[in-house]
Amino acid sequence: MIVCGDGMENKKKAVAAAAAVIEYIAAEEAAAGMASMAPSGVGMPAPGAAAPGPVKLWGMSGRQAQMQMRSLMQMRTFR
Repeated sequence: MIVCGDGMENKKKAVAAAAAVIEYIAAEEAAAGMASMAPSGVGMPAPGAAAPGPVKLWGMSGRQAQMQMRSLMQMRTFR
């Protein structure tokens, strides 16, 4: 955070950040509302469609670990 400078500029930045957060939350709520209004049969496969394969827990665990490591790297947790 920049200490020197005019206080009005910092207030504008704070208001812009708060507005962005509020807009993001509103968009998430709208998306959740649209998902809840979807027909109940959306998750059902079409007749004649192939059944999904078995769940591969080892692969899911590996992908989760990779995503978590990437997230930590992006947050610059490691130096």
